[in-house]
Amino acid sequence: MKPFLILGIFLGYTALLFTVTWITARKANNQSFYIGNRISPWFVVAYGMIGASLSGVTFMSVPGWVKETQFSYMVVVFGYLFGYFVIALVLLPLYYRLKLTSIYTYLEKRFGFWSYKTGAGFFILSRILGASLRMFLVINVLQVFVFDAWNVPFWVNVLIFISLIILYTLKGGIRTIVWTDTLQTTFMLLAVVLSVIYISKELGTSVFSLASNVIGSSESRMFITDWHNERFFLKQFFSGMFITISMTGLDQEMMQKNLSCRNLREAQKNMFTFSGILIFVNFLFLILGAFLLFYARHRNVTVAMSDDLFPTIAFNYLSPVAGIVFLIGLISAAFPSADGAITSLTTSVSIDFLGLEKKEEMAEGRKTKTRYLVHISIALIFFICILIFRALNDRAIIDKLFTIAGYTYGPLLGLFTFGLFTKRQVNDRVTPYIAVLSPVICYFLSAFSVQLFNGYRFGFELLLLNGFLTFTGLWAFSKKLAPGIINNPL
Repeated sequence: MKPFLILGIFLGYTALLFTVTWITARKANNQSFYIGNRISPWFVVAYGMIGASLSGVTFMSVPGWVKETQFSYMVVVFGYLFGYFVIALVLLPLYYRLKLTSIYTYLEKRFGFWSYKTGAGFFILSRILGASLRMFLVINVLQVFVFDAWNVPFWVNVLIFISLIILYTLKGGIRTIVWTDTLQTTFMLLAVVLSVIYISKELGTSVFSLASNVIGSSESRMFITDWHNERFFLKQFFSGMFITISMTGLDQEMMQKNLSCRNLREAQKNMFTFSGILIFVNFLFLILGAFLLFYARHRNVTVAMSDDLFPTIAFNYLSPVAGIVFLIGLISAAFPSADGAITSLTTSVSIDFLGLEKKEEMAEGRKTKTRYLVHISIALIFFICILIFRALNDRAIIDKLFTIAGYTYGPLLGLFTFGLFTKRQVNDRVTPYIAVLSPVICYFLSAFSVQLFNGYRFGFELLLLNGFLTFTGLWAFSKKLAPGIINNPL
């Protein structure tokens, strides 16, 4: 594909995105930005969350992952399903009962000031790192296939991408994102389906025949029974469950969309519907990965990194139409994770650290200006992080993402679990030290696990260990509440 064609598609897609933004952001205020005035239709939120959950990481890394890990990722996805049920039945009722805008306000009500700031701080760290990785993946593809041909520096590419996101999220926030995510999910899923069809045609066989070959091959293996292996199926399942609870249920970005629904019942319907569809969509991505692998073997296609398999085949080997489909799908997968991240981080900083929601004496216009400043500042941090990741791009993006999640979401998991399932009061001032020490311990245990645990290697279950260590530390520095004192808002 010619660089001008790729750029034209990108600009056309962006124009469509801004049309939706113009429609949804009119008469928006701060409550529109934070929680969409709590009028978002649940089915629109459910559909749009598919794109936000998958992102560019799933679009490129999961298909490329099939060569090394076969279909073992599906066991993680089955764990996701159980995690979403916990969110719908335990966390959402809590958030709606307390009428939260930022979910980390719960920690202040339950434990105190320092626990509250610790939870919000770990979310900000987690989301900045994770979203930056997702954005880097997509921007890097645009750099390789478009901007390198014109000798445009990488930083200029990053600046353009982030500037576009700022412009269409600055005013409408969640109210805009709910609808733009719906548009982007549609294009992303359409791209996957069409890519499967194009690959099967190139190989001269039907989709069903090729799918049958995939199911009968070694690539379709889901369950790894060697407990030493980092992808042992039980570790995969429970890790998927707790990754979902942590990265969705304890994540302001994902919960902000749920809290924009009209009421708890609609938010729960959204979660149940979304989780069921997500099982099928992830399986479709793995099927696509197997198709790409078969095609690569047939045409002797080799790539340096697994993340490069899909774009290399789409742009260099398939028809121009297939390349266009891939590009639209990639852009559609990139924007939801980026726009939602910047919006949720703006919400967390504005409410959890600047306390704008509590400053009733501050004029609404001044609050809006402060929010704008926070929004742009966070975008600048993203810009810096993406440039750093460009220099450190040496392994599969999805592994980086989940490794980071294991370290940064673990303390959140421990904090919320302790608050929900115990009736003890923590030493609030000690909480930050516990939350920092737990990931440090996990890092050293993971680095030396082979020597310490008879060949055992940690995988995604590192998140569980991290949460457990945080929970244990909180228990060690806690006391039982005196009779008659109620300090658990659940």
